[in-house]
Amino acid sequence: MKSALESDQMQSDQTQSSILSAWVSAMRPRTLPLALSSIGMGTFLAADHGAINLSIALLCAVTTTLLQILSNLANDFGDSENGADSDQRVGPQRAVQSGQISRRAMLVAMAMTGLLAILSGITLLWQALSSASGSIPWSTLLLFLLLGAVAIWAAVKYTAGSNPYGYAGFGDLAVLIFFGWLGVLGTYFLQANTLPFSLFWPATSCGLLAVAVLNINNIRDIDSDRAAGKYSIPVRLGRPRAVAYHWVLLIGAMIASFLYSWSLFRAGGSGWTFLFLIVIPLLIYNGLAVWRTPSDRLDPYLKQMALTSLLFVLTFGIGQLIG
Repeated sequence: MKSALESDQMQSDQTQSSILSAWVSAMRPRTLPLALSSIGMGTFLAADHGAINLSIALLCAVTTTLLQILSNLANDFGDSENGADSDQRVGPQRAVQSGQISRRAMLVAMAMTGLLAILSGITLLWQALSSASGSIPWSTLLLFLLLGAVAIWAAVKYTAGSNPYGYAGFGDLAVLIFFGWLGVLGTYFLQANTLPFSLFWPATSCGLLAVAVLNINNIRDIDSDRAAGKYSIPVRLGRPRAVAYHWVLLIGAMIASFLYSWSLFRAGGSGWTFLFLIVIPLLIYNGLAVWRTPSDRLDPYLKQMALTSLLFVLTFGIGQLIG
Protein backbone atom coordinates (compact mmCIF):
# COMPACT_ATOMS: atom_id res chain seq x y z
CA MET A 1 0.00 0.00 0.00
CA LYS A 2 2.78 2.38 0.94
CA SER A 3 4.65 1.52 -2.23
CA ALA A 4 1.59 2.30 -4.36
CA LEU A 5 1.15 5.70 -2.66
CA GLU A 6 4.80 6.50 -3.21
CA SER A 7 4.46 5.52 -6.86
CA ASP A 8 1.38 7.72 -7.29
CA GLN A 9 3.17 10.65 -5.63
CA MET A 10 6.20 10.17 -7.88
CA GLN A 11 3.96 10.09 -10.95
CA SER A 12 2.20 13.26 -9.79
CA ASP A 13 5.54 15.04 -9.24
CA GLN A 14 6.75 14.00 -12.68
CA THR A 15 3.53 15.26 -14.29
CA GLN A 16 3.80 18.64 -12.53
CA SER A 17 7.46 18.90 -13.52
CA SER A 18 6.56 18.08 -17.13
CA ILE A 19 3.82 20.73 -17.20
CA LEU A 20 6.13 23.36 -15.70
CA SER A 21 8.83 22.45 -18.21
CA ALA A 22 6.29 22.82 -21.05
CA TRP A 23 5.31 26.32 -19.88
CA VAL A 24 8.93 27.41 -19.54
CA SER A 25 9.67 26.04 -23.01
CA ALA A 26 6.64 27.85 -24.47
CA MET A 27 7.93 31.14 -23.05
CA ARG A 28 11.27 30.49 -24.85
CA PRO A 29 13.73 32.00 -22.34
CA ARG A 30 16.56 31.98 -24.90
CA THR A 31 14.78 34.70 -26.90
CA LEU A 32 14.60 37.07 -23.93
CA PRO A 33 18.15 38.45 -24.43
CA LEU A 34 16.79 40.08 -27.59
CA ALA A 35 14.15 41.94 -25.60
CA LEU A 36 16.75 43.05 -23.08
CA SER A 37 19.27 44.04 -25.77
CA SER A 38 17.16 46.91 -27.10
CA ILE A 39 16.41 48.18 -23.59
CA GLY A 40 20.08 47.88 -22.65
CA MET A 41 21.16 49.82 -25.74
CA GLY A 42 18.69 52.64 -25.05
CA THR A 43 19.78 52.80 -21.42
CA PHE A 44 23.50 52.84 -22.27
CA LEU A 45 22.89 55.71 -24.67
CA ALA A 46 20.91 57.59 -22.02
CA ALA A 47 23.73 57.04 -19.51
CA ASP A 48 26.29 58.28 -22.05
CA HIS A 49 24.23 61.48 -22.39
CA GLY A 50 23.89 61.88 -18.62
CA ALA A 51 20.17 61.13 -18.55
CA ILE A 52 19.92 57.60 -17.12
CA ASN A 53 16.88 56.77 -14.97
CA LEU A 54 17.17 53.26 -13.54
CA SER A 55 13.51 52.95 -12.49
CA ILE A 56 12.37 53.76 -16.03
CA ALA A 57 14.98 51.40 -17.49
CA LEU A 58 13.76 48.59 -15.21
CA LEU A 59 10.12 49.16 -16.15
CA CYS A 60 11.10 49.22 -19.84
CA ALA A 61 12.83 45.86 -19.36
CA VAL A 62 9.83 44.33 -17.55
CA THR A 63 7.33 45.60 -20.12
CA THR A 64 9.41 44.45 -23.08
CA THR A 65 10.05 41.04 -21.52
CA LEU A 66 6.32 40.54 -20.96
CA LEU A 67 5.62 41.51 -24.58
CA GLN A 68 8.27 39.04 -25.75
CA ILE A 69 6.75 36.26 -23.64
CA LEU A 70 3.29 37.15 -25.00
CA SER A 71 4.66 36.93 -28.54
CA ASN A 72 6.24 33.54 -27.81
CA LEU A 73 3.04 32.13 -26.31
CA ALA A 74 0.99 33.48 -29.21
CA ASN A 75 3.50 32.00 -31.65
CA ASP A 76 3.13 28.58 -30.02
CA PHE A 77 -0.65 28.86 -30.21
CA GLY A 78 -0.80 30.41 -33.69
CA ASP A 79 1.59 27.99 -35.40
CA SER A 80 -0.42 25.10 -33.99
CA GLU A 81 -3.66 26.62 -35.29
CA ASN A 82 -2.28 27.52 -38.72
CA GLY A 83 -0.31 24.36 -39.39
CA ALA A 84 3.31 25.52 -39.18
CA ASP A 85 3.87 23.21 -36.19
CA SER A 86 3.63 19.69 -37.54
CA ASP A 87 5.55 16.42 -37.56
CA GLN A 88 7.78 17.88 -40.30
CA ARG A 89 9.04 20.69 -38.07
CA VAL A 90 12.70 20.26 -37.06
CA GLY A 91 12.86 22.78 -34.18
CA PRO A 92 12.02 22.22 -30.51
CA GLN A 93 8.67 20.58 -29.78
CA ARG A 94 5.86 23.10 -29.27
CA ALA A 95 3.58 22.89 -26.25
CA VAL A 96 0.14 23.24 -27.88
CA GLN A 97 0.88 21.13 -30.94
CA SER A 98 2.25 18.31 -28.77
CA GLY A 99 -0.74 18.45 -26.41
CA GLN A 100 1.33 19.33 -23.33
CA ILE A 101 -0.69 22.54 -22.93
CA SER A 102 -4.31 22.89 -24.01
CA ARG A 103 -5.40 25.64 -26.38
CA ARG A 104 -7.71 27.07 -23.73
CA ALA A 105 -4.91 27.20 -21.14
CA MET A 106 -2.62 28.91 -23.64
CA LEU A 107 -5.28 31.53 -24.45
CA VAL A 108 -5.71 32.24 -20.72
CA ALA A 109 -1.94 32.58 -20.31
CA MET A 110 -1.79 34.96 -23.27
CA ALA A 111 -4.57 37.11 -21.79
CA MET A 112 -2.88 37.26 -18.38
CA THR A 113 0.51 38.10 -19.89
CA GLY A 114 -1.06 40.80 -22.05
CA LEU A 115 -2.78 42.30 -19.00
CA LEU A 116 0.50 42.33 -17.06
CA ALA A 117 2.20 44.03 -20.02
CA ILE A 118 -0.52 46.71 -20.07
CA LEU A 119 -0.19 47.35 -16.32
CA SER A 120 3.61 47.49 -16.59
CA GLY A 121 3.42 49.84 -19.58
CA ILE A 122 1.03 52.23 -17.84
CA THR A 123 3.27 52.24 -14.76
CA LEU A 124 6.23 52.97 -17.04
CA LEU A 125 4.53 55.99 -18.62
CA TRP A 126 3.40 57.28 -15.22
CA GLN A 127 6.97 57.01 -13.91
CA ALA A 128 8.31 58.77 -17.03
CA LEU A 129 5.80 61.59 -16.62
CA SER A 130 6.65 61.98 -12.92
CA SER A 131 10.40 61.98 -13.58
CA ALA A 132 10.09 64.52 -16.40
CA SER A 133 8.23 67.04 -14.19
CA GLY A 134 5.79 67.86 -16.96
CA SER A 135 8.36 68.28 -19.75
CA ILE A 136 6.81 65.39 -21.72
CA PRO A 137 3.64 66.57 -23.51
CA TRP A 138 0.48 64.55 -22.95
CA SER A 139 0.26 64.05 -26.70
CA THR A 140 3.59 62.21 -26.59
CA LEU A 141 2.40 59.98 -23.76
CA LEU A 142 -0.76 59.20 -25.72
CA LEU A 143 1.45 58.28 -28.66
CA PHE A 144 3.35 55.85 -26.43
CA LEU A 145 0.05 54.35 -25.27
CA LEU A 146 -0.89 53.83 -28.90
CA LEU A 147 2.50 52.29 -29.65
CA GLY A 148 2.04 49.97 -26.68
CA ALA A 149 -1.33 48.83 -28.04
CA VAL A 150 0.25 48.26 -31.45
CA ALA A 151 3.06 46.27 -29.80
CA ILE A 152 0.52 43.97 -28.11
CA TRP A 153 -1.36 43.55 -31.39
CA ALA A 154 1.92 42.78 -33.19
CA ALA A 155 2.96 40.25 -30.54
CA VAL A 156 -0.28 38.31 -30.99
CA LYS A 157 -0.86 38.71 -34.73
CA TYR A 158 2.60 37.53 -35.77
CA THR A 159 1.31 33.98 -36.18
CA ALA A 160 -2.05 33.88 -34.35
CA GLY A 161 -5.52 34.66 -35.68
CA SER A 162 -6.65 34.97 -39.27
CA ASN A 163 -4.16 36.34 -41.82
CA PRO A 164 -1.16 36.58 -39.43
CA TYR A 165 1.45 38.94 -40.83
CA GLY A 166 4.30 36.52 -40.07
CA TYR A 167 2.85 34.14 -42.66
CA ALA A 168 3.06 36.90 -45.29
CA GLY A 169 6.76 37.53 -44.64
CA PHE A 170 6.50 40.75 -42.62
CA GLY A 171 8.02 39.32 -39.43
CA ASP A 172 11.48 40.71 -40.23
CA LEU A 173 10.13 44.26 -40.58
CA ALA A 174 8.22 43.96 -37.29
CA VAL A 175 11.34 42.76 -35.47
CA LEU A 176 13.41 45.63 -36.90
CA ILE A 177 10.80 48.13 -35.72
CA PHE A 178 10.08 46.75 -32.23
CA PHE A 179 13.50 45.29 -31.30
CA GLY A 180 15.42 48.10 -32.95
CA TRP A 181 13.91 51.50 -33.54
CA LEU A 182 11.03 51.48 -31.05
CA GLY A 183 12.82 49.50 -28.33
CA VAL A 184 16.04 51.52 -28.34
CA LEU A 185 14.72 54.98 -29.19
CA GLY A 186 11.68 54.64 -26.92
CA THR A 187 13.82 53.58 -23.97
CA TYR A 188 16.18 56.49 -24.57
CA PHE A 189 13.41 59.07 -24.98
CA LEU A 190 11.55 58.08 -21.82
CA GLN A 191 14.74 58.67 -19.84
CA ALA A 192 16.24 61.66 -21.66
CA ASN A 193 13.06 63.37 -23.04
CA THR A 194 14.96 64.14 -26.26
CA LEU A 195 15.67 62.11 -29.39
CA PRO A 196 18.80 62.93 -31.45
CA PHE A 197 18.61 61.56 -34.98
CA SER A 198 22.10 60.05 -34.67
CA LEU A 199 20.70 57.37 -32.32
CA PHE A 200 18.94 55.88 -35.34
CA TRP A 201 22.22 54.09 -36.19
CA PRO A 202 22.72 52.06 -32.97
CA ALA A 203 18.96 51.39 -32.89
CA THR A 204 19.20 49.98 -36.41
CA SER A 205 22.14 47.79 -35.37
CA CYS A 206 20.09 46.24 -32.58
CA GLY A 207 17.17 45.67 -34.91
CA LEU A 208 19.25 44.03 -37.65
CA LEU A 209 20.87 41.61 -35.20
CA ALA A 210 17.44 40.69 -33.86
CA VAL A 211 16.27 40.06 -37.43
CA ALA A 212 19.33 37.82 -37.88
CA VAL A 213 18.09 35.66 -35.00
CA LEU A 214 14.67 35.39 -36.63
CA ASN A 215 16.30 34.60 -39.97
CA ILE A 216 18.16 31.60 -38.51
CA ASN A 217 14.88 30.39 -37.01
CA ASN A 218 13.14 30.73 -40.38
CA ILE A 219 15.97 29.04 -42.31
CA ARG A 220 15.76 26.14 -39.85
CA ASP A 221 12.00 25.83 -40.43
CA ILE A 222 12.09 26.57 -44.16
CA ASP A 223 10.69 23.19 -45.29
CA SER A 224 7.88 22.95 -42.73
CA ASP A 225 6.97 26.63 -43.22
CA ARG A 226 6.77 26.17 -46.99
CA ALA A 227 4.52 23.15 -46.53
CA ALA A 228 2.26 25.12 -44.15
CA GLY A 229 2.01 28.15 -46.43
CA LYS A 230 4.09 30.35 -44.15
CA TYR A 231 5.96 32.62 -46.58
CA SER A 232 8.83 33.85 -44.44
CA ILE A 233 11.76 35.63 -46.10
CA PRO A 234 13.80 32.39 -46.42
CA VAL A 235 10.80 30.61 -47.98
CA ARG A 236 10.42 33.46 -50.48
CA LEU A 237 14.15 33.73 -51.24
CA GLY A 238 15.21 30.10 -51.01
CA ARG A 239 17.99 28.89 -48.72
CA PRO A 240 21.07 30.19 -50.65
CA ARG A 241 19.69 33.72 -50.90
CA ALA A 242 18.45 33.58 -47.31
CA VAL A 243 22.04 32.86 -46.24
CA ALA A 244 23.24 35.85 -48.30
CA TYR A 245 20.50 37.92 -46.64
CA HIS A 246 21.87 36.77 -43.27
CA TRP A 247 25.30 38.17 -44.13
CA VAL A 248 23.67 41.46 -45.17
CA LEU A 249 22.01 41.70 -41.75
CA LEU A 250 25.25 41.03 -39.86
CA ILE A 251 27.36 43.39 -41.96
CA GLY A 252 24.66 46.07 -41.95
CA ALA A 253 24.51 46.01 -38.15
CA MET A 254 28.26 46.58 -37.89
CA ILE A 255 28.24 49.36 -40.48
CA ALA A 256 25.42 51.22 -38.70
CA SER A 257 27.28 51.03 -35.36
CA PHE A 258 30.55 52.05 -36.99
CA LEU A 259 28.94 55.15 -38.50
CA TYR A 260 27.69 56.25 -35.09
CA SER A 261 31.00 55.56 -33.33
CA TRP A 262 32.97 57.23 -36.12
CA SER A 263 30.93 60.42 -35.69
CA LEU A 264 31.76 60.42 -31.98
CA PHE A 265 35.43 59.68 -32.64
CA ARG A 266 35.69 62.58 -35.09
CA ALA A 267 34.08 64.83 -32.47
CA GLY A 268 36.83 64.03 -29.98
CA GLY A 269 35.87 60.61 -28.64
CA SER A 270 38.46 57.91 -27.96
CA GLY A 271 39.07 54.60 -29.69
CA TRP A 272 37.03 52.87 -26.95
CA THR A 273 33.90 53.82 -28.89
CA PHE A 274 34.83 50.98 -31.28
CA LEU A 275 34.97 48.34 -28.51
CA PHE A 276 31.93 46.58 -30.02
CA LEU A 277 34.11 45.44 -32.96
CA ILE A 278 35.37 42.57 -30.78
CA VAL A 279 32.13 40.70 -31.54
CA ILE A 280 32.95 40.55 -35.27
CA PRO A 281 34.65 37.10 -35.00
CA LEU A 282 31.48 35.75 -33.34
CA LEU A 283 29.35 37.19 -36.14
CA ILE A 284 31.64 35.66 -38.78
CA TYR A 285 31.44 32.33 -36.96
CA ASN A 286 27.65 32.55 -36.96
CA GLY A 287 27.45 33.51 -40.63
CA LEU A 288 29.71 30.63 -41.67
CA ALA A 289 27.72 28.20 -39.52
CA VAL A 290 24.44 29.27 -41.11
CA TRP A 291 26.03 28.87 -44.54
CA ARG A 292 27.55 25.43 -43.94
CA THR A 293 25.16 23.76 -41.49
CA PRO A 294 22.09 21.82 -42.69
CA SER A 295 18.82 23.54 -41.78
CA ASP A 296 17.79 20.86 -39.29
CA ARG A 297 20.98 21.45 -37.25
CA LEU A 298 20.83 25.24 -36.98
CA ASP A 299 19.14 25.45 -33.58
CA PRO A 300 22.35 25.96 -31.49
CA TYR A 301 23.36 28.90 -33.70
CA LEU A 302 20.04 30.63 -33.01
CA LYS A 303 20.95 30.78 -29.32
CA GLN A 304 24.53 31.80 -30.15
CA MET A 305 23.24 34.68 -32.28
CA ALA A 306 20.93 35.90 -29.50
CA LEU A 307 23.77 35.87 -26.94
CA THR A 308 26.13 37.56 -29.43
CA SER A 309 23.54 40.33 -29.85
CA LEU A 310 23.50 40.85 -26.09
CA LEU A 311 27.31 40.87 -25.98
CA PHE A 312 27.31 43.45 -28.78
CA VAL A 313 25.08 45.75 -26.73
CA LEU A 314 27.26 45.35 -23.64
CA THR A 315 30.52 46.08 -25.49
CA PHE A 316 28.95 48.94 -27.44
CA GLY A 317 27.53 50.54 -24.30
CA ILE A 318 30.69 50.12 -22.24
CA GLY A 319 32.74 51.52 -25.11
CA GLN A 320 30.54 54.62 -25.31
CA LEU A 321 30.77 55.23 -21.56
CA ILE A 322 34.54 54.83 -21.49
CA GLY A 323 35.14 56.72 -24.71
